[in-house]
Amino acid sequence: MEKVIVVIGPTSVGKTKMGVALAKKFNGEVISGDSMQIYKQMDIGTAKVTEEEKEGIIHHCVDILNSDETYSVHDFQQTVRKKITEITQRGHVPIIVGGTGLYIKAALYDYQFDEMENDHHAINEKYKDYTNEQLHDHLKSIDEESAKTLHFNNRRRVLRAIEIFEETGQKKSDIEALQQHVCLYDAYFVGLTIERELLYNRINQRVDAMKEQGLEKEVTDLYYQGLERSNQSMKAIGYKEWFDYFEGIIDKETVYENIKKHSRQYAKRQYTWFKNQFDVHWYNVQIDNFEKTVHDVLKDICV
Repeated sequence: MEKVIVVIGPTSVGKTKMGVALAKKFNGEVISGDSMQIYKQMDIGTAKVTEEEKEGIIHHCVDILNSDETYSVHDFQQTVRKKITEITQRGHVPIIVGGTGLYIKAALYDYQFDEMENDHHAINEKYKDYTNEQLHDHLKSIDEESAKTLHFNNRRRVLRAIEIFEETGQKKSDIEALQQHVCLYDAYFVGLTIERELLYNRINQRVDAMKEQGLEKEVTDLYYQGLERSNQSMKAIGYKEWFDYFEGIIDKETVYENIKKHSRQYAKRQYTWFKNQFDVHWYNVQIDNFEKTVHDVLKDICV
């Protein structure tokens, strides 16, 4: 069974730094577990690892797609599994670093996808006149368990659950229940955590730094290249908030406040996901002495 180290935790907690430190110690290569760092031209808003931060460590699954392209969880699963094998064959240790829980779980566990070879146009067209609430109510009538796990505003995933039922006759929740969700790798999950108020302050400071680094120009350039709300890349926090500004609905300060708010909310959801889905070894990050945190992790990892 191939060995993998996985560094997870909420945004702004120090995952990138920990991943590099572990890679240097264990002769590793980093695989990004972030669903948005795959996109080119989206450096500031995704807090993408810089060349300086890499410290010479190879990083995979970063800057591999143009911002108008789509990339599914299944695509990520196949890519990461191939990378793990290639890195292992080189005698190196794969280290997955990121905060997109579903992507990481799909890559490491026996997560199977009922891949329907279409662009979902038919299902979108069929239910185009349904509001999000009506669509969610319909899903509830055919697959109550899936409806419980999906927010009504997550229209794409609600439609996907309906589509699975209509094309297979099986509930999405039943299909998932049959999967054992066994980890396919000898994985050690490093979870990084800090006190919530400190985390939220760090998130706010990071967004302020993005403002100074030129986030507005980065997003504006993408907007004038023709990127729209509907593009997968533009659903990322730090980007989606700008469209109301471009349309004159909100002012610039509100954009940044919304980014901060959405980032804090996302951090809370990340904690919940990781605690419920993975066997995580949690470490309290020492902000003023990060080397101490690295040392604590190294004591526990056997590679």
